Amino acid sequence: MRQLKLIWDFRGPHALKTAEHHEVHLKEYIKSENLNISITGFSTITDMHAIAYLVLNELEMKPVRDALKPHRGQVYVSES
Repeated sequence: MRQLKLIWDFRGPHALKTAEHHEVHLKEYIKSENLNISITGFSTITDMHAIAYLVLNELEMKPVRDALKPHRGQVYVSES
């Protein structure tokens, strides 16, 4: 099954801290909705751009996308 990575972009001098905090809220949402999502994270793109993300199965994407309104998404390719 294809997996998708939903991404939230944060920009500015506090982008990394904001992305890190946003991941906390993503995990809270996953827990409150009893979703089977185990991949979340945040990372630095540049010193003024960071992202928070979660990875889910394509079939589960629409309700999560509609509820959380990510800025963008892409097909997830495992890094292992």
